[in-house]
Amino acid sequence: MEVSIKAALDLMRHDVPQARPSAASRIYDDLRQRILSLELPPGTNLLRADLARHYDVSVTPLRDALQKLEADGLVRIYPQSRTLVTRIDEALVHEGHFLRRALETEVVRHLAKGEASETVERARSVVALQRSLQDERGQLRLFQELDEHFHRTLFDGLGRSALHDLIRSRAGHLDRVRRLQTHSPEKIQDILRGHDAILEAISAGDEDAAMAAMRDHLFKEPDWVQEFRAMHVDYFA
Repeated sequence: MEVSIKAALDLMRHDVPQARPSAASRIYDDLRQRILSLELPPGTNLLRADLARHYDVSVTPLRDALQKLEADGLVRIYPQSRTLVTRIDEALVHEGHFLRRALETEVVRHLAKGEASETVERARSVVALQRSLQDERGQLRLFQELDEHFHRTLFDGLGRSALHDLIRSRAGHLDRVRRLQTHSPEKIQDILRGHDAILEAISAGDEDAAMAAMRDHLFKEPDWVQEFRAMHVDYFA
C-alpha cells in the first residue's frame, strides 16, 4: 500500500509540468525532509564530505543547498568549521504558525468566492489517500506528507504557490514540532474532519464558513509547544 500511495502522491506533485530540478534543489529538498522528519535531529553535525558522497555531487551544489537551508533557519553554517542542524526556536514556531494561519484563511476565502470545483476535487483525492492510511500507524510520516500536499493544493488552485513556498521557508521550526506529535486515532479523525469541513465550505461558496473551518483546523493552544519542549529538552534552543 505504501508504494502505491507514494506513487499517487508523486503523480499529484507532477500534475503541473515543471523544469527539471537542479542538483542543489534536489539536495535541498531531501535534506529538508530529513531535518523536518527528525531523521537529522537538532544539533546534528552535517559533514560536507559525507554529504557529497551520499548525494554523489561536487562541493558547489551542496554548498548552495546548505545556504538555502540556512536561510530557512534549519542549519547554521560556521565557515571553515562545521554545519549544524539548528535547535528548535519556540519564537519561530509561533511565528510560523501565525503566518500559516493568516495566509491559509485568506486562501480558502478567495477559493470559496470563486470557481474552485477542480481544486476541491484534487484536494478530496488527497484526503482519500490520507483516509486510506488512517489505520496504518507506521505510516504517520506519509500521512503528514499528504497533509502538506493538501494545503499546497489549495494554494495552487488559487495560483498562489509562491505564498505556500513562503510559508514552507518560514515554518521549519513549526514543522519539526508537528513531527514530534504522535497522533492518536482521534487526532487523525479530527484532521480528516477538518479537511472535509474546509472543502465543503469552499464547495458551498461560503467564505465565512471556509475561514472558520481553516481557523479551527489550524488552532493551537498558546502553550502547546511546552509539552514537547519538556519531552525533548535537547531539541530546543
